[in-house]
Amino acid sequence: MSNKTQIDLTKVPKHIAIIMDGNGRWAKVHNQPRVFGHSKGVVSVRDVVEGAGEIGVKHLTLYAFSTENWKRPKLEVSALMQLLVNTISKETDSLNKNNVKLTAIGDLKSLPSSCYSELNKAIEKTSANTGLNLILALSYSAKWELTEAIKQIAKDVQNNTLPVNDITESIINNYLNTKDIPEPELLIRTSGEHRISNFLLWQIAYSELYFSDKLWPDYRKEDLFEAIIDYQKRERRFGLTSEQLTS
Repeated sequence: MSNKTQIDLTKVPKHIAIIMDGNGRWAKVHNQPRVFGHSKGVVSVRDVVEGAGEIGVKHLTLYAFSTENWKRPKLEVSALMQLLVNTISKETDSLNKNNVKLTAIGDLKSLPSSCYSELNKAIEKTSANTGLNLILALSYSAKWELTEAIKQIAKDVQNNTLPVNDITESIINNYLNTKDIPEPELLIRTSGEHRISNFLLWQIAYSELYFSDKLWPDYRKEDLFEAIIDYQKRERRFGLTSEQLTS
């Protein structure tokens, strides 16, 4: 029996974020180069995106490449960028077929020109789709995002277009890459690591966290459904008591 049958479709998280971890370790276990693990991880992305769409998730953010990942060996980074270009190019038709809209967050202009170009083409080609919003976090980190937001806020204060006393949480949200996306209700990390790794630090203040021991290339939609079942058993209090929520 599929885990899907146990999900309350009226209480599916609108936004799920995933830290896709474990590609390198998966490759090591299989005596393959790290890039082989990354290529196998693409299969997991395809299956999880399909599963998210099946149950009505509105937004799915995948942590694909962090600003810190640029420090990895040049050969691995180069191979990753080429894999990204090839994957985006190959998957665009499938995204359109499944009514999936592709968007991206991060320091996108730091990507190689070929990667940036393919990404923008895919974003444009899928822009009219009304199903799942698939958000790739590329050359992204929360500290980078917050730093850029603070710079822009400071500039607007200096230019007298934003009074200091008008700065609120809502205003700060409007300066983030995710300004048009609701905050994630559920954050999943694979591979057994229990870290956030500089991902959506502002946005996940009240997200439910779920850690899977599976390495990302082994992760499938059934694992996603399992995480959602666990999420639906939790009580989200947002600082209140259980009694307050009940009343």
